[in-house]
Amino acid sequence: MNLKYRGKTKDVYELENGHYLLKFKDDVTGEDGVFDPGANTVGLQIAGAGRAGLKLTKHFFEVLQEQEIPTHYVDARLDEAEMIVKPAVVFGDGLEVICRYKATGSFMKRYGKYAVEGQDLGGFVEVTLKDDERQDPPISADALDVLGILSLTEYAQLKALTKQIGDVVKEELLNREIELYDIKLEFGKTETGEIMLIDEISGGNMRAYKDGVYIEPLELERLMNEA
Repeated sequence: MNLKYRGKTKDVYELENGHYLLKFKDDVTGEDGVFDPGANTVGLQIAGAGRAGLKLTKHFFEVLQEQEIPTHYVDARLDEAEMIVKPAVVFGDGLEVICRYKATGSFMKRYGKYAVEGQDLGGFVEVTLKDDERQDPPISADALDVLGILSLTEYAQLKALTKQIGDVVKEELLNREIELYDIKLEFGKTETGEIMLIDEISGGNMRAYKDGVYIEPLELERLMNEA
């Protein structure tokens, strides 16, 4: 395997057949030892977080696969915390797309003058640039188009896919009486230009609550796999 990239929560290797291997780590994003899916730094390590994240990711990607929603998922090896994926071309140096159902986290930090914690946002979609130096700034559809990162047509497709995927995850969580507040997704393009979901869907990139109480990533995996 050829190491291509060391990420905050995953390392990426290129395989001989052209696919890629994602090695999930126990590192999670946050600040001052507190987990935060919207943070752009590693805040702490949680033993077993990598495997738990992959287990949830495998579940959600296979649900999306059944609904013929395009993703980069090929296969997963839970014991090794590894996932095999198709190659993808990212937009610019990478975008993060957040689907927000309830106001919390960075949304409240930016818009707390007008928003109330837990306020219903109806699946509001926002895009931020992956740019640690500038604290992952939010960016509009017009700015993405002007800068040549994403066309307006591609933005419309990205937004529709985000809401579709977010609603699938939201419904899956509701089956366990868990409420999704927000979820952070990443997208890329196939060699033929089709937009597809990449990266992961786990407790590490969403905020979920049960009976009004926030659920930590490992606890979310446990609750989702209860009989």
